[in-house]
Amino acid sequence: MKTLVIGYGSPIRGDDALGPLVADRLAALPLPPGVEVRARHILTAELVADLERVERVIFLDASIEGEPGEVRCEPLRPDAARLSTMAHFLDPRELLAWCEAISGRAPEAWLLSARGADYGYANYRLSDIGEHAARLMLGQLETLLGLNSPSPA
Repeated sequence: MKTLVIGYGSPIRGDDALGPLVADRLAALPLPPGVEVRARHILTAELVADLERVERVIFLDASIEGEPGEVRCEPLRPDAARLSTMAHFLDPRELLAWCEAISGRAPEAWLLSARGADYGYANYRLSDIGEHAARLMLGQLETLLGLNSPSPA
């Protein structure tokens, strides 16, 4: 399945860098054909063209919901109510809605998010809780991509 993984977040706001850091860690692993990984600061309109080419997209982001260190995985659907002027940055559901509006379809989509503990200024440096959450996120991501499945005999 052609899959795009997009990790996004601010690299200078501590645990908000969870998305791009986990994306970078994933990109360093041997990946199966058809899996692309991107690390971004924000989601922008030009990503719609990338979404049109894939069957599945997995967004990685930090969250302020839940307990510190908690990781959540939830399906996403396009949300036309979120359509805006595509100005500065987009919500994943809005990006999916633009993809659907332009191409007539949107890929299967997931949001893998983790609650950090420290969002103060720190250049690509995670708190201890953020680092723990990053390891959990990477493990769940490997499961979603089938990277840690047993090999067939």
